[in-house]
Amino acid sequence: MSESPYIFDVTTASFEQLVIENSFHKPVLVDFWAEWCAPCKALMPMLAKIAEGYQGELLLAKVNCDIEQDIVMRFGIRSLPTVVLFKDGQPVDGFAGAQPESAIRAMLEPHVQEPPPAPADPLETARAQYAAGQLGAAEQLLKQLLGEDNQNAAALILYARCLAERGELDEAQAVLDAVKSDAHKQELAAARAQLTFLRQVVGLPEAAELKSRLAQDAGDDEAAFQLSIHLLARQQYEAALDGLLRLFMRNRSYGDDLPRKTLVQVFDLLGNEHPLVIAYRRKLYQALY
Repeated sequence: MSESPYIFDVTTASFEQLVIENSFHKPVLVDFWAEWCAPCKALMPMLAKIAEGYQGELLLAKVNCDIEQDIVMRFGIRSLPTVVLFKDGQPVDGFAGAQPESAIRAMLEPHVQEPPPAPADPLETARAQYAAGQLGAAEQLLKQLLGEDNQNAAALILYARCLAERGELDEAQAVLDAVKSDAHKQELAAARAQLTFLRQVVGLPEAAELKSRLAQDAGDDEAAFQLSIHLLARQQYEAALDGLLRLFMRNRSYGDDLPRKTLVQVFDLLGNEHPLVIAYRRKLYQALY
């Protein structure tokens, strides 16, 4: 007997209830098999996989033809394996002999509803909402997750980033400080770095003003550096790295080597395998040597 609720053995005594009556609610695929039948044994795991995949929209009944001779005679089964699909109390389709999975699925398609989609991972949904700028929706979902598990490190980190984006920097810091797990070191480091850049932005001129200053004077080093900090706070890493590298190449001594130090900080934030880190680390090396 299978451990799956969708797969079961059928006898002469249970056929009416398990196959005929069930088929008025969900299609029932009946697998006629025997112990001596090698193709039957090859087919059975495939049928089980298909039935499991439908998540209850299809039931699989197995009839051992060596034992249940009355059922074999009732339906005139002459060769094995034979598979018959029952719906609304009647056989509606089927096949004899081994079949490829694609053919079986094609046979089932007109008769069986597709299973409902798997529920979305709430954390992944929140990440997508955060990336799309839907901070309110992301926060609401993250609060629900944290209500169930207030030690969920990934949810805490993302929640802190939402708070930081809204300017709640102290509250975001408190949430990050509550993260105790070591399983999300890179995410935690990235969130802390973002918070650092957001704090640095406070008190700086607006990005639009800095862009205007650079349009009038491309050599305004202070405006170039401060604009890069704005970009980092908004996670526009490529533009920020490009600005920092150009400033470093133009004025290595600015702010006591601040452009290079900030580049290295961003490298640590993004991680060694990030494509931007690989590209800009090479560019920095070429600029140095």
